[in-house]
Parts: sequence; structure tokens; C-alpha cells
Amino acid sequence: MIRIPRPVVPAAVCLSALALLTACTASAATSGGGYGAAGMQMPGMQQQQGQVVLPMPQGITADPNNPAKSQLRAAKTFDLGLLLVDGTGYTIYRYDRDTPRPSRSNCTDACAAKWIPVKPGTLAPIDVDQSLIGQITRDDGTPQQTLAGWPLYHFTGDQEPADTSGQGADQAWYPIAPDGKKITLTQDEWRQDAFGV
Repeated sequence: MIRIPRPVVPAAVCLSALALLTACTASAATSGGGYGAAGMQMPGMQQQQGQVVLPMPQGITADPNNPAKSQLRAAKTFDLGLLLVDGTGYTIYRYDRDTPRPSRSNCTDACAAKWIPVKPGTLAPIDVDQSLIGQITRDDGTPQQTLAGWPLYHFTGDQEPADTSGQGADQAWYPIAPDGKKITLTQDEWRQDAFGV
């Protein structure tokens, strides 16, 4: 089982970091335009009209053709407990308007462009009961992976591994647990249960 940390950074820390970054950028711009003490330009810095521009991190994009996107594995998150992710750590969802018996997807066309069906893959599941994994043929003829009968999806709104920004969307989309149950707990509810308050 993998563990995915979900840190929460206080606003004060972000503001402090921003102030420090601004001060460093201004200092570098006035003391040599991004060049170090030995006169070498710092890696990753670009100089534009006397200002140093630091490269921003690029968002992580979900590639449905990556074989690891079809791998199912259990992950323990701090706020929602045990949930199902793919081999790259992205959250996998189920849709309440689908049916598990018989397995059928009711997310088509524009819905399937936003909620990408998980394709069956060749990589073995990790900490997931193989007997719960199956597949269906969608209305468009393409295969889709299922867990406990529920068709599985990725959400295009998730920007990085362990994101659960699709939770509760349309009161029908939820992260799925490794046993096929939906995860409806909010962060606050989970923490309240965890501490027995």
C-alpha cells in the first residue's frame, strides 16, 4: 500500500515565502541580474530587462494512454483514509448514476470527456482484490475497467496525484475505496472521526 501525504500549508507560510522570494528576486536583479558570486548565471533563471524570472513548476497532466493509468492500487491519504488510485497516484472515481449489477456506464459524450473512463490494463493491481476487477464494453465500443461492478473514471480536474477535487461533483461523483464503496467523508468529518471527537 502506498501512502500519499496531503499537506496543508497555512496562508501565513505562503505569504512569508512569497515575501522572501520577492526579496531574493529583487536582490538578484540589483546584484548582477541572476549571476552568482562567481559570475555564473544561476540554473533555471532567465534575465528579462534587469529582472530575474524563476521558472514555475508545470502542472502534472493525466495521460490516459500511460499503462500505469490503468493500474489499480490502494492508497492511504491523511484526510480521506483508504482510497483507490492508479499507478501514477491519481484518484479513481465512481459515478452514482452508473449501475454495478449489471455493470453499465451512463457517462457518455461530453461527460466522458470530463470524466475519462479507465481502460483495462496489463499491470497487476496492488493491495486490491483481483476478483473485484472486471471490465465492460461501453456504448461506443471501447472497454472500461470496473471494480465491484462499478465503472471507473479519472477526473480531468485533478491536477496532481492524490487530488480529490471531483468529490461530490453533481452529488454523484465520489472517490472509490478498494472494496468498491464510495468515499463521501469530507476532510473535517474524517478528522473528527479519527480523533473520536
